[in-house]
Amino acid sequence: MRILFITATRVGDAVLSTGLLSHLIGLHPEARLTIAAGPAAAPLFEPVPGLEQLITVEKEPYGMHWLRLWLHCVVRRWDIVVDLRRSAIGWLLPTRKRYIAARTDGAVHRVELLAATLGLKGAPPAPRIWLDSAHRAAAAEIIPVGSPVLALAPAANWRGKQWRAERFNELAGRLTGPQGILPGARVAVFAAANERPAIAPVLSGIPADRLIDTVGRIDLLTVAACLERCAFFIGNDSGLMHLAAACGIPTLGLFGPSREENYAPWGPRSGWVRTAESYDTLIGAPDYDHRTTGTLMDGLSVGRAEEAARGLWRRLEHAAP
Repeated sequence: MRILFITATRVGDAVLSTGLLSHLIGLHPEARLTIAAGPAAAPLFEPVPGLEQLITVEKEPYGMHWLRLWLHCVVRRWDIVVDLRRSAIGWLLPTRKRYIAARTDGAVHRVELLAATLGLKGAPPAPRIWLDSAHRAAAAEIIPVGSPVLALAPAANWRGKQWRAERFNELAGRLTGPQGILPGARVAVFAAANERPAIAPVLSGIPADRLIDTVGRIDLLTVAACLERCAFFIGNDSGLMHLAAACGIPTLGLFGPSREENYAPWGPRSGWVRTAESYDTLIGAPDYDHRTTGTLMDGLSVGRAEEAARGLWRRLEHAAP
């Protein structure tokens, strides 16, 4: 059996699609998988069991990347084609079964929407990350056994979603201080290499003897393995937020000009907090321009974020067996 799984370009959407992929693998453990994903997201799928081919889909003018993908795939016989990009390919490839992503419903979380693609009922399959021993060994070198680790992801794919550096620093100080949920904890900062200038004030605001600086230094799966070793995660609405939640660590997502009902971190160990202003208020301002706006996260105070972090921590402590 051969399955073609066409997933997202962005890391966050790709992470959210992994639950659906895991469900298919569980149904068809003998299947040979071909996975097509964007350059940033593709490395997530390298350790997937049954992977026959991983295709990196790089955007080209006039949609030529879709033609190239179709030409590559049309020569094979497929048993199942899953197209989460709603491209023409999902309809043009011969296959025994095809599943095309459902249209977006404003009130539905992305994980639930993806489950509807296969017509699944009940609880949707949760995102998961496949890791091998090499990535976990690398992570153990970066985050050795010791005091607990607070993970921060202070960057975002758009300036409007990025909470101010000084607020990340103040929140980290409160949570790792003597009265915090993680007193004396180390602080690991995660971001891509090109995001280092934007989050440099976060790095410089953490005491050097407690800082674990991974920014731009490790690949995405090693980031995931490092996150597994952390005690708590706080980050803007981003791919790393979804990665942390999929790794199973307590995850608090910070929201402003994005919809938590669609993209809150998924899972029982996750939570979110947003600005005092709603999404519609933020993007509906008369002078709003997504191309020139600065941060739209100032309506989220440090105190409100701290309260949400402590609330999530208490909830998980009470839920522990």
